[in-house]
Amino acid sequence: MNEDIKRTIILENYQNPKNRGLIDDNSYDMINTNSKSCIDQIDLQVKIENDIIKDIRFDGEACAICTSSTSIMINSLIGKTISEALNIINNFENMIDEKNYDEDLLEEAVVYSDIAKQPNRKNCALLTWKGLKELLEKKLQKGK
Repeated sequence: MNEDIKRTIILENYQNPKNRGLIDDNSYDMINTNSKSCIDQIDLQVKIENDIIKDIRFDGEACAICTSSTSIMINSLIGKTISEALNIINNFENMIDEKNYDEDLLEEAVVYSDIAKQPNRKNCALLTWKGLKELLEKKLQKGK
């Protein structure tokens, strides 16, 4: 993907993030994610019904990379099963860590394929993905 397209996607998801704003609904699970190295602190709400991610909401204070990455994550994972979402998250983590990953599976999230060149930004891109992974893995454990 060309660099101008990457920048456009990141900027659009930063300026107009999807599903920003938490709601008062007990059917959502919630997790707080925060960075020890910068300002990023985001609360995620996730609604799962019959193993399908029905909705993901977020709010908090975060940099452009973290906010846009969260918005792209939300777009990528709503409608997926927990297992499908975990597979996408693992591939995203692999991409950020410069390991083998399935580019097609990541869709728009590939805009962060070069983030490893800026090691101080890796945590910004990964923060909410890791938080959601933790929440989904706990849901799987409860289901067993």
